[in-house]
Amino acid sequence: MAEQKMLKFVTVGKDMPEKRSADTRRQDFHEIYGEYAREKAAEQAGRCSQCGVPYCQTHCPLHNNIPDWLRLTAEGRLQEAYELSQATNTFPEICGRICPQDRLCEGNCVIEQSGHGTVTIGAVEKYITDTAWEEGWVKPIAPKSERPESVGIIGAGPGGLAAADRLRRAGLQVTVYDRYDRAGGLMTYGIPGFKLEKDVVMRRNDQLEQGGVAFRLNCNVGEEIGFAEIREAHDFVVIATGVYKSRDLPGPGSGAAGLVRAIDFLTASNRKSFGDDVPEFDSGELNAEGKRVVVIGGGDTAMDCVRTAVRQGATSVKCLYRRDRANMPGSQREVANAEEEGVEFVWLTAPNGFAGDPVTGTMVQRMRLGQPDATGRQSPELIEGADYVEEADLVIKALGFEPEDLPALWDQPELEVTRWGTVKTSFQTHETNLPGVYAVGDIARGASLVVWAIRDGREAADAILERLATSASVAAE
Repeated sequence: MAEQKMLKFVTVGKDMPEKRSADTRRQDFHEIYGEYAREKAAEQAGRCSQCGVPYCQTHCPLHNNIPDWLRLTAEGRLQEAYELSQATNTFPEICGRICPQDRLCEGNCVIEQSGHGTVTIGAVEKYITDTAWEEGWVKPIAPKSERPESVGIIGAGPGGLAAADRLRRAGLQVTVYDRYDRAGGLMTYGIPGFKLEKDVVMRRNDQLEQGGVAFRLNCNVGEEIGFAEIREAHDFVVIATGVYKSRDLPGPGSGAAGLVRAIDFLTASNRKSFGDDVPEFDSGELNAEGKRVVVIGGGDTAMDCVRTAVRQGATSVKCLYRRDRANMPGSQREVANAEEEGVEFVWLTAPNGFAGDPVTGTMVQRMRLGQPDATGRQSPELIEGADYVEEADLVIKALGFEPEDLPALWDQPELEVTRWGTVKTSFQTHETNLPGVYAVGDIARGASLVVWAIRDGREAADAILERLATSASVAAE
């Protein structure tokens, strides 16, 4: 019975009549998710086998104490379950919604491995934290004492906010600088609202601000303020900018109207959900309504794009990926959700150009999988003479993100970066080659998951606090 209920949640798009609006579909999605969590949290938590080797915990980047807070949930001790979850995760209600649990905790559940269906850890995590907010168990940030040291954090995404939370609770003075008008980074403007409701993110932003974290928004470092100026103003600096430079796709017709970047498409949709004036959305440039949509890419961003296009009322949505389903980098759960919502996946296809201006189609080459590459994944190879045109009115390029050239943008040529352009840091402390400057999240590790950014931010904050404690101990001697 529990498995059937879970299938109802996953396949929410399948039974929806075509004429229902995108708003109604989003509402249904959340109603089913919420109903499932309320009814099944204790039952699902009680299914945890409390195994001797908690693979769910070891495969969580934050090493959350999942078995123990599942046990507490099953016993009805929800406040204790929340407190245990919050102890290792700055934003458990966000991770419960957007972590790819099928690749992390749930995918490594012993019950799942034995063929009886995983404990739905993410839904339980979401439930206990949402309950904590409703019941007032989430306490305001209130440092026991104030400290004079200050930290400047560049970037208000999950890594920067996790560091800000941890440092502010220790009494440090924290200022967060961000280029956008709202904090949250990709949690606010990249991830669709049907996966992560924006009031959930804004609630955490408000908690940080009310707890004494200062935000300087609409502040593009390198333009409105210099990096050197930030270093001068603070004792420590944490770089948490994320990676926003989209990979491009060269070829004939690559400059045609109707070809858009995934980040622009998703940002426009999210801004519209806030009630912002978005001319590019209203004009149809970044709106899939009534269009044949082709999304190029196979990661989680591509899944966000195809599912957003469905909700906007696209007449058809196809996802082109150059490998097969088994070699897809994105969450298999997301792929299943997209298929249930009507998305067609065209495997082993690679675009090599675009027809028309405005675009009328994507020129596609058929592929086959050859020998494994250095990562162990099979490399795609072209099949000669198997070209065709995939018709489209809107083509969304979801090819991944690369780091911006921070040393050049910030006039900091001495800031060391890797050959991929990510900021080079110490594995243990996240400190860069610049004394007192740290880097966390995607800008240091490359495009990755929110949960990894949270871990990095917490670890960098701990490294700063440990340095201060060591300095105080030395001074006392």
